[in-house]
Amino acid sequence: MTQLMTIMEDYLSWRGFGYLRLDGTTKAEDRGDLLKKFNSTNSEYFLFLLSTRAGGLGLNLQSADTVIIFDSDWNPHQDLQAQDRAHRIGQQNEVRVCCGLMTVNSVEERILAAARYKLNMDEKVIQAGMFDQKSTGSERQQFLQHILHQDGDDEEEENEVPDC
Repeated sequence: MTQLMTIMEDYLSWRGFGYLRLDGTTKAEDRGDLLKKFNSTNSEYFLFLLSTRAGGLGLNLQSADTVIIFDSDWNPHQDLQAQDRAHRIGQQNEVRVCCGLMTVNSVEERILAAARYKLNMDEKVIQAGMFDQKSTGSERQQFLQHILHQDGDDEEEENEVPDC
């Protein structure tokens, strides 16, 4: 995915756009400087190229107003963390998130479907009260089976095209 970032860098340089980049090759001591440059008032940088994995926890991009995820991860929580980086304390703009820039019937579509399934299952397990000490084990199991049997009824359309 960082090769795509390099291609995007070439385009941005050709167009004369100011941007910053953070990926796995960025030194730890340079990360803070990049964030300060991007988040500063009247920053000359309006674009921050960031690989999902290199961003890590706690990254604050509160001046960002758009997040475009090119490389959806098999772990849906990675994508949620990427979105959360722009939803930090100090954010004053509405943030638009575009996920899944992909073609129909592609690997990316399968990755996004798997991530949605994982999030959906995670939500169902929590709904089933697995962490609720008030319900009995048999009640939780019965409720979980009920939710799982309902799962086939609310499947989304296949080949749905997401919009931003």
